[in-house]
Parts: sequence; C-alpha cells; structure tokens
Amino acid sequence: MYHATLHLLRVTGLVLCLIALIGAAPARAATLLRDADIEYALKQLAAPVLRAAGLSPNQVRILLIKDNTLNAFVVDTQHIFIHSGLLTKLETAAQLQAVIAHEAAHIANGHISRRLGNMRSARTAAGLGMALAAAAAASGGGRAAIGLGIGLQSSALRSFLSHTRAEESSADISSIRYLVRAGVDPKGAIEVQNLFRGQDALSESRQDPYMRTHPLSRDRLRALNGLVASASARTAPDPAADYWFARAKGKLTAFTRAPGWTLRRADSSGTSDIAQMRKAVAYHRQSDLGRALAQIDGAIASRPKDPFLRELKGQILLESRRAADAVKVYSAAARLAPREPLILGGLGRAQLAAGNAQDALRTLEAARGRDFSDTRILRDLAVAYAKTGKNAMASLVTAERYAVQGRFKDAAIHAKRAEGALARGSGPWQRAQDVLSAAQRAERR
Repeated sequence: MYHATLHLLRVTGLVLCLIALIGAAPARAATLLRDADIEYALKQLAAPVLRAAGLSPNQVRILLIKDNTLNAFVVDTQHIFIHSGLLTKLETAAQLQAVIAHEAAHIANGHISRRLGNMRSARTAAGLGMALAAAAAASGGGRAAIGLGIGLQSSALRSFLSHTRAEESSADISSIRYLVRAGVDPKGAIEVQNLFRGQDALSESRQDPYMRTHPLSRDRLRALNGLVASASARTAPDPAADYWFARAKGKLTAFTRAPGWTLRRADSSGTSDIAQMRKAVAYHRQSDLGRALAQIDGAIASRPKDPFLRELKGQILLESRRAADAVKVYSAAARLAPREPLILGGLGRAQLAAGNAQDALRTLEAARGRDFSDTRILRDLAVAYAKTGKNAMASLVTAERYAVQGRFKDAAIHAKRAEGALARGSGPWQRAQDVLSAAQRAERR
C-alpha cells in the first residue's frame, strides 16, 4: 500500500492540501487528488446545479479527496469535497449531480455559515477561526491560507461536519428543486441514498463516513421518495453530462485500479477518446511508452483542441524521461488553457527537467499566482529559484509549502532564513513575516 501511494503521487501529481482534516491523529492530513482534467469535468457537471441553487460555478469548487470510503461534505461556502471512493461507486452523471446538489443545499441554506459563526463565537472544539485549513489552502487564497493548518481532533471535526436531521430534510427538499431546475433527473438522489440503505444497522466504525455526517432514516428516505415522485420533472438525456462523468470516473479509475483491470474495461467507456485516454494511462503505468503514446495520440486526434489530453501526453513523456518532448506538448496544452495552473505546473516541471530553469521560473510563478495550494508547484518553484540564484526566494517558497502542509516548525526555519536575506518591508519579506506569525500561533495552540 505504501509503494502504491508513492506511485500514485508520481503519476498523478497529488498534493497534500488538506491539513489535519481527517483522522484520529490531530496532524493527519487528507490527500487532494489534483488533476486538471478531472476538476474540469466536475466543474462541468456541477455548473447547472450550482446555478440552480443560486451559487456561482466560478466561486464554488468541486475537489476530490483520495479516500476509498463513500463521503461528500462541505466545510465552507466555496468548496464541495467528494471522496474518490464515492465517485468510483456512482454509476451515472445524475447520481453525482444529486450529491453535488445536496451539498450545495447545505451552502445555500446557510447551514455551514451558521456553524462557522457558532464555532467562532463559542471558541469550541479546535479553537479560533476554524474556517478549516482545507478550504483555505485549496482556495489559493495567498497569505490568508497560511496559518490555518490547525490540528483538529477527529471528534471535533466529525461534530462540525455532522448535519442534523432537520438540516438533511431541508437539503433534500432544496436539492430536488435544484435538480429539476437544472434539468437533471432527480431519481439520481434516490439511487444515491439506496447505496447507504442498511448502514444504520451497522456499528459506527463500519459505516461509511457519509452515514455518520448525513443521517439517513426510513422516514427521510420515504420523504425523499415522495419529493421525487411529486416533482414535475421532464428530463431529457444529457450527452455532455454523461461524457464528463465517464471521463472523470474513467481517468480516476485508470490511475487507481490495476492496469489490467482498466484495459479489460476501457472499450466500454462510452466514447473512443475516453477509451484511448484510459488505455494510455494503463500502458504508461506498465512502462509501455509506445502503446501509451499511440493511444493518447488517437485521443488527441479526436479532440485536437482539448488541453487536458495534451497535458496527459506531456505527463507520460516527462515521466518517461523525455523532458524536451514533454516541454513541447505541455506548451501546446498551456496555449489551449493559459490560465490552468495545474497545466502550467506541469510545463514548469518539464522545463526544469529539460534544464530551462529561467523559463521554468516564469511558468511556475504564473502557476503559483493562480493556485497557492499546490505543494508540488511550490516545491518546483523553490527549485527554480535556487537554480537561478535566488536562494532567499527559494527559502520563502519552501517555508510557505511547509506552512500549507501544517509543518510549522520547518516553515519557521525557512521563513527566518528568507527574512534575513530579503529587503525589509518588501512583499516577499512580508510573506515571510506571515509564515512566522502563523508558526507562532500554531505553537501557542
């Protein structure tokens, strides 16, 4: 399992962005699965539902957590987190959109805002200002994200995430309305709840986290069935939603299941480009570069303006030690999606590997400006600063990376090193001060 995790980190660029969010140990972190293609697919699926809820698709991000259990939750008003196990388990786009609609209802109905307000005023559980490290780091909020990596006892977090039956009922009513308004079949909501039927009879340790945070009762399920039955929903098939669901789930399983499993199922992916993308990942994981490139080139031929397929090709080339070729492919992807930080991060990584440190520095600075939370971008940016003789900036970015990860003692060491070499009062010097202040607050707690 340990080696499998290392391999997954290598091939998918996962970053540890959720600081001390889940688990019994106060400092245990959850892992965000950061993939530009999957995140874009989730955004396409979420957009009509979020608009129906009166929320902006550009303000609410759907992020995937590496966890095989079934769960989805919100910790603030700008992020919806979905476990990879749940995405793998769901079978249709409508089911996933029902999950998103339910979590969006908790945001739109004010459940999370009230809870955060209560925690700030009462100073309960893990302490001051628990806007939660995960959301702050994942939002890319710059200096505001630093210093929120506070260790949380799992019982306190579970209490924060657990919705009351009244809140669940309210979210059910609202979510069905959102689905109907968005033209999504509300039966997906019933199908999702049926995944958890019978879990109320299990001991808490054997229940999926979704059951512990979203209490399900026979009365609630009966009421939800009534809501769906009474909804005057005329929903037509949505090929676009089906496509993006198949693509997100297909890419996730290609990287997380055995290559042989993927190759046996790839041709049932729905479209040829998704099938070829999945085969490319499987062959790459088997170190068969020729077949991997043949498959991803076929997918690109089907969708020549798709930046994410080119990004995957760049990743395959880079991890196959063909850095110069990877730079060319990543550059093409970046031209198609110039504001996508994860693609820029890949390009900068390839430029570093190809020995183009100055180009990498410019690219990675642009990537960091758009996504503060990607610790892999921060790591690569520190390397680029060091290779171009900017050691103080390398120390600063390293300090910020450790701070985002909740490693405040290490962050303070590098921030002090940066502080002594940076111009007093400058922007970078102030960033070092922010890290030091955050480290001091963490030590007091």
